[in-house]
Amino acid sequence: MFSSLSRSLLTAAARVVVVRPLPLLSAQGGPGRALTRSLWLHGGASNTLRPTFLNPHRGFPAVSCGCGGLHTEGDKAFAEFLKDEIKEEKKIQKHKSLPKMSGGWELEVNGTEAKLTRKVSGEKITVTFNTNNSIPPTFDEEPQEGQKGGEEEPELVSTPNFVVEITKLDSNQTLVLDCHYPEDEVGHGEEEEESDIFTIREVSFQPSGDTDWKENSYTLSTDSLDWALYDHLMDFLTDRGIDNTFADELIELSTALEHQEYIRFLENLTSFVKC
Repeated sequence: MFSSLSRSLLTAAARVVVVRPLPLLSAQGGPGRALTRSLWLHGGASNTLRPTFLNPHRGFPAVSCGCGGLHTEGDKAFAEFLKDEIKEEKKIQKHKSLPKMSGGWELEVNGTEAKLTRKVSGEKITVTFNTNNSIPPTFDEEPQEGQKGGEEEPELVSTPNFVVEITKLDSNQTLVLDCHYPEDEVGHGEEEEESDIFTIREVSFQPSGDTDWKENSYTLSTDSLDWALYDHLMDFLTDRGIDNTFADELIELSTALEHQEYIRFLENLTSFVKC
């Protein structure tokens, strides 16, 4: 009896070994492709998938515009918020077109970059600046005792670093002065003592016409500069029309340009979110 039982077990084991699973992939793409299609069909004929063990919560949001992108209720709310934000920003926009600089400066704008150029008595003077990251951070301060908390927020002002290049037309050298607005000097009142609202940080010479400045050119930092020499450098700029009036007008121009670019960014963001 034991021998017949052993033969039965061996025969069953052989049958198990002989049986092979069906291939998932074939040259015609039969079983494998059918399996994929069957999973898709179980989701229904629509563009969304029924909740299953693979997708237990909810299906993908329906695409409404035909762009193939993902659209959600959050995107819709975001687009509505941006629409209102653009409307408010345009309402408070001071300049529909960029203000002009006095002194005969020619303006060239490329996105957030701007270049002012003028020629004076054999010299070419160029001032370049970029409005990116040009608005100082604002810190919300708690109203002091006796002050109302609902007062108007301070106006955002763009105070970019700017570079002055002075080139002698009969020379191959350009004097480069890197300038900036100290935070404690911006927004000075008329009652205050007249002082420079911008400062020079670095001075160097660069070859004229070179787009890439040489890193091995000596650069003079004004942090440890003799005050008499610094005052002469400031007078040198003043004689060429780069003074407090110029600096104030540059702030107005940069603020208008930054606000213009901000509104354009919001409009591009709205289009991106919508589609």
